[in-house]
Amino acid sequence: MTEMVHDTIEVEAPLREVYDQWTQFEEFPRFMDGVEEVQQLDDRLCHWRTKIAGATREFDTEIVDQLPDERIAWRTVGGDVKQKGVVTFEKVDDAHTRVHLSMEVEAAGMADRAAKAMGVVESRIEGDLHRFKHFIEERDQATGGWRGRLRPGDSAGGTTPSDPATPTDDVPPYGMPPSEEMPRHDRPPYAGPA
Repeated sequence: MTEMVHDTIEVEAPLREVYDQWTQFEEFPRFMDGVEEVQQLDDRLCHWRTKIAGATREFDTEIVDQLPDERIAWRTVGGDVKQKGVVTFEKVDDAHTRVHLSMEVEAAGMADRAAKAMGVVESRIEGDLHRFKHFIEERDQATGGWRGRLRPGDSAGGTTPSDPATPTDDVPPYGMPPSEEMPRHDRPPYAGPA
């Protein structure tokens, strides 16, 4: 049984700052309920440990499409959880950004099906977006940022299924001509729990 979840929030912060903060996956436990740890393994892969309703789950996600200041799409590639999703970023004005999150979550067992029936996933996503909003608005700047471009065809599993929320175009950001190489800033290596 698959559940689709969508939510949108407007953040009082510039687009670049909001996007940069979202690329800092190891910071997710600071605003995502039930996320205990995220380890950035490389540019594409993260290992997650969550604890929800007393049940600990571990799984890996792969970034399948990442275009700076526009979108980040992911899917699980191993572990106890099956999901995929995309988060998109839209400039409202110089000081406000709209964040839209869409996820498809597969219910694995009786507890997951009960959570779906009670709207737990929708509530959790809404809460996470509100906590992200407060997290970024209370800061003067993002805790870091990664501006690399990851394309769907380059992922370990190849291209992802077509989804209107994750366009497959390859338009360079910031109006750069296609021949220009976008500056790359590597994510810092994981240094263990703080």
